Amino acid sequence: QIIKQVPVRFDSKTLHIPAHSAEQLSSLKDMDWNNFLKRVCSLLDSTEKNTGAARSKVNLLSYLCTVAVHKEIASRLISSQLFPVLMQQLRAATIWDVRAKVARLIGLLALHTSDLGENVPVTEALLLLTELIRENFRNSKLKQCFLPALGELLYLIAREEEKGEHPRECWAVPSAAYTVLMRCLREGVRLFHG
Repeated sequence: QIIKQVPVRFDSKTLHIPAHSAEQLSSLKDMDWNNFLKRVCSLLDSTEKNTGAARSKVNLLSYLCTVAVHKEIASRLISSQLFPVLMQQLRAATIWDVRAKVARLIGLLALHTSDLGENVPVTEALLLLTELIRENFRNSKLKQCFLPALGELLYLIAREEEKGEHPRECWAVPSAAYTVLMRCLREGVRLFHG
């Protein structure tokens, strides 16, 4: 059974960064792009634990989800310092909504990126998502958040390997990722679509 994702919405008034459209982001000069990225990473890296901080992160992640459907932006974001920050948030965030939005953003980046650099720590992301699915195997709601991101990353690696531009060892797929995926499919988990 496939569950349709609800459209992502964000509040530009509480964003703490300019709510550039994907087209505006793609036309930013290098220095402005780097400043934008630094600001985004610093907002996500914030260790504040109050609900306002969590709401701000969810809002920022929702904004990033809306621009990540643009191929050029997805490619630039996945290859930037943002990707390791997302993984750190996935690992450390205590608020469920933050983890869910991070997983959705990782899935969208993987789906829409047109060019994956060798230095993107995809294997690390696969390991982390696999571990999270395994830890939350009985929590179908969390599993439904992590599984699409895992699937999109696997599909992205397959697409890149088909191009043959990078050595195969570049993005080793841990066997545990396949094992967890097959177990989920056998147990008939409901997947998010979108």
